[in-house]
Amino acid sequence: MVQSDHDLLIEMGFDAERVKLAVAKTKGLQDAIEWLDKNSNTPIDELKGGASTSSSSAAPTGDDGELNADGDMAEVAGTAASLKCTDCGALFSSPERAQFHAARTEHSNFEESTEVIKPLTEEEKIVKLAELREKLAAKRAAQATADIASNKENERIRRKRTQDGEKMKEDLMKKKQIDEAAQARKDKIADEVYKAKIREKIKEDKERRARELEAEKAKRAGLPAPGFPQPVPVAAAAPVPQKAAVNHAEARLQLRLPSGGAPWVKTFAADTTLFEVAAAIEAEKGFAPKSFTATFPRKVYQQGIDFGMTLKEAGMVPSFVLIVS
Repeated sequence: MVQSDHDLLIEMGFDAERVKLAVAKTKGLQDAIEWLDKNSNTPIDELKGGASTSSSSAAPTGDDGELNADGDMAEVAGTAASLKCTDCGALFSSPERAQFHAARTEHSNFEESTEVIKPLTEEEKIVKLAELREKLAAKRAAQATADIASNKENERIRRKRTQDGEKMKEDLMKKKQIDEAAQARKDKIADEVYKAKIREKIKEDKERRARELEAEKAKRAGLPAPGFPQPVPVAAAAPVPQKAAVNHAEARLQLRLPSGGAPWVKTFAADTTLFEVAAAIEAEKGFAPKSFTATFPRKVYQQGIDFGMTLKEAGMVPSFVLIVS
């Protein structure tokens, strides 16, 4: 628990009323210390600006009217002069100090005591002030250290959040590009199928119109309508061994990386996009390509422009050499 300036001054042994005035009349603990030091010999009534000390010229006396050697009221036997903590034996001149001690130490056993607390001498006050200044300096130094550590931690958290956000954006962009490339391949296949159907339909229509035209000509000439040509059966020929077709469904790439050394050779499907090739290089080699360069014929494939092309569309099937940069 952080102690207030009032509690610190009370703990150091200053009078509660003077501490209350010091805190009210100054700003900060250091100013309060200096105010207490400056007004240590000034009567409390004068500091309060209230009743004058001359309102009563008669010296206070005890119940028996006797004064002690210092001119103060003599203590009556059996009268409580202080409060004592029975848990630790500490003496307190006022209930406020006893309450502060109880809150700080969690001690709960107090009793009245006839022991008189001697006031601090000037030397003791100087020592107490020095101790308090040291405590204040240590408190400020600890707070400054804590602030520096807190600022560093906050900056670390901010940078981590920024890096995580950038990484998330980059991952989302890559996923989006992969999805777009996959969708583009699907759209292309669907388009080819549709075009093939259209071509077949056109062919059937042409053949039908040709048959109708021939039938019309035969009708005008008084000839029977020509029938459909029947296929002539032929003897089955002996099977001729065919040469194995070259598999052009894959592309074997030789990739020359910026790190040098032997080219990295890897086989990809012919419909793999350049973006997916770049993603594979980053995953296995830890380098994110920005472009690919073909040596012959020389051509540069840029990220964001050409990376949507498949290896087949780029003419890299069945094998090709690329410079990665």
